[in-house]
Amino acid sequence: MKPSPWPARLIGPFTPDAGLLFARVTGALLVLHVHGLPKLLHFSDELAHIDDPLHMGRALTLYCALFAELVCPVLVAAGLLTRLATLPFLFLLLVSMLLVHPDWSIADGQFGWLLIIVFGTIAVSGAGKYSVDAHWRRA
Repeated sequence: MKPSPWPARLIGPFTPDAGLLFARVTGALLVLHVHGLPKLLHFSDELAHIDDPLHMGRALTLYCALFAELVCPVLVAAGLLTRLATLPFLFLLLVSMLLVHPDWSIADGQFGWLLIIVFGTIAVSGAGKYSVDAHWRRA
């Protein structure tokens, strides 16, 4: 059998599912580290300074943000109810980018827009085969 050409070797055995796993886990860890855990650890400071663009009250706004930035990333990383778990975080990001920071340029808000791209891709694609969701489908 003739060996495969060198570009095929560079591609390797990885699949889009491995890419989804990487995006889910790294995106979720980033959100937990940069947003979720600091909000939880500094709750009272966050409560005093959080914006309330939907006029729900600062406490409810912070609780919703904590849900979207703590619970949802854990579900996304595990691949558990993945598409559903991306929605609160995507909603939070869109509210933040469009209502809280409408004056930001794309360069100023690039971190938020990149997170929207990553979690939006996961919402559209699903968790992939390396997930709890896939395990449940097989069972």
